[in-house]
This record gives sequence, structure tokens and C-alpha cells, in this order.
Amino acid sequence: MAESEAETPGTPGEFDSKYFEYNGVRLPPFCRGKMEEIANFPVRQSDIWIVTYPKSGTSLLQELVYLVSQDADPDEIGIMNIDEQVPVLEYPQPGLDIIKVICMARNPKDLVVSYYQFHRSLRTMSYRGTFQEFCRRFMNDKLGYGSWFEHVQEFWEHRMDSNVLFLLYEDLLKNLSGTVELLVRFLGVSYDRTQMESIIEHCHQLVDQYCNAEALPIGRGRVGLWKDIFTVSMNEKFDAVFKQKMGKSDLSFDFSL
Repeated sequence: MAESEAETPGTPGEFDSKYFEYNGVRLPPFCRGKMEEIANFPVRQSDIWIVTYPKSGTSLLQELVYLVSQDADPDEIGIMNIDEQVPVLEYPQPGLDIIKVICMARNPKDLVVSYYQFHRSLRTMSYRGTFQEFCRRFMNDKLGYGSWFEHVQEFWEHRMDSNVLFLLYEDLLKNLSGTVELLVRFLGVSYDRTQMESIIEHCHQLVDQYCNAEALPIGRGRVGLWKDIFTVSMNEKFDAVFKQKMGKSDLSFDFSL
């Protein structure tokens, strides 16, 4: 655990000023002016919606869903812009009154580290505060897209709905074959044994590209990332907040593999 626990100045005021609220949810500036249009986006009966909190493995899940549903080649996916095949809508409340919803959650300690690194890299947000301050904001629901704790619990409560598939990011690394089988059944596609083995192998290639390549940035997909930056004191505070906010839920996470 690396970073000092010493008290540091708060995040600059301009960081807070970049947010705006839509239906009670804080959103970053690049969402401004788009919400009404997205709210009226026409939904088709054949749509498959992927719903995640930021930095939960969204891009990886996009590619896995596309690969499984289209029997695509991972090399082909590697050279395409996946957002053209599986477009992203920055909308805080997609609802559940749509045909198929795939929700994926990531353990919050790794997520908040990745989210911090993402904010540091975004010119539109210009975050220059410490990780300690950023983590406090996360625990107090003061970042964009609302409360992670409420988000995952709301979807977890609907995990048994016939049109909802709830996945855990860590299971992609722990039990990818089982996760792919869940996706195949949920998406209503059919493969024989040989095809299924090929699909699973292709999915392994994708996961390796996202999570295991040494050349990738430190924040890209590794389970246990939080251990490099959380102090002992910060970890204890986070565990206390997690227990308080998730105490009534039976949803659990792997914080290391």
C-alpha cells in the first residue's frame, strides 16, 4: 500500500463546477445537452442493453457480447471501433422496461482506482486532487453518475428477472467459460460443442488482451489493483463504508484472485 495518508488540500473548485445534475444525478460536462435526446431514444424489441457503472469492464463486455452474439473473430474486433457496433449512451437511468439487460459490476476498490486514473487522464475533468480525496468522494457518492452502491444493489435486486443478466467482472477472470455459457443462453444463440470451444477460446484471447498483457497501463483490468495505492487506514475506512452501505445486500465481490 503505497500512497501517504497525510491530509492534503481538497480537489480544486473547478472540478466540482464541471458537473451538472440531471434527474438528481451528477454528470460530467460531455453529457451536457444530450440527455433529452437520449431519453427519447427509440428502443427496439431486438435491443440488448449493457449497463455498467464507469470503469466496470464496459468495453470488454461490449466486445464479449458482440463476439458471442455474432460469432466474430477476435482479430476482427481488435481492428474495429466497437462503439460503432455496440454504441455507448451516457445515460444515468436506463430503466428495466427494455427487452434484454446485461449488467456487470466490478469490485469497488479496483473500480475507484481505475476511475481515479481515468479522471486524471481526462482534460475535460482536469482532476488534480489526491487519490485519498477522490476515494472519499466515491464513498460519499460525490462523483459523476451517482452512487455506485445504489447502482449495483438496484440491479442485483433484479438479477432473477427473466430479462436481466447480472455478471461480476472478476468472474471473467475466475470462470470465463461459465460466464460465456451464461451469455450464450441469455442471448438465445446456439452453438455445437466445437463451436462453443472456439467461442470460449476467442473470449480468452479478448480477456488476455484487456487484463494480462504486460504492456497495458496499470489501471487496465487487473484484479487487486487497489493494493498498490490503498493505505491500511484508507482500506479500513473503505471497508467500514462498504459494510454500512451494502450491509443489507447479499452481493459479494472478489477483491483479489
